[in-house]
Amino acid sequence: MLTLFKLVVISALLLSILVPFGYFAVSARKKGNFKIALGCNTVFFFGTLIIADVLIFSGKVSAAGASAAAATSADGLKYIGAALSTGLSCIGGGIAVASAASAALGAMSEDQTIMGKALIFVALAEGIALYGLLISLVMLFQ
Repeated sequence: MLTLFKLVVISALLLSILVPFGYFAVSARKKGNFKIALGCNTVFFFGTLIIADVLIFSGKVSAAGASAAAATSADGLKYIGAALSTGLSCIGGGIAVASAASAALGAMSEDQTIMGKALIFVALAEGIALYGLLISLVMLFQ
């Protein structure tokens, strides 16, 4: 039963990609056909995912085992703290890289010799995300 279910879900996901873009490739590539193909692809893909989730999680829910009962609220807060430190540092790093990289590209368009300095500023902004990841790993393995 489970292998048949996997086969149906995989084939539905593949068809959700192939059918709309197959229609786009076969048609005369008119101006509006790409939007139609993209809309159909989105509807079929996410519709298939929702149906798969409903079918997967419709069974009974049971406890994971004896080790799950020993978990405390401190463990849950540890995981939440690790997720927040990674997520927020990656968002901050992304914002910093966006502004630093655009400024670096603008400066390099005027003067080609400052490429090394510009890369250092972009790498420093990327380091913020790595620091958040390091803090979350320290939290998880402590």
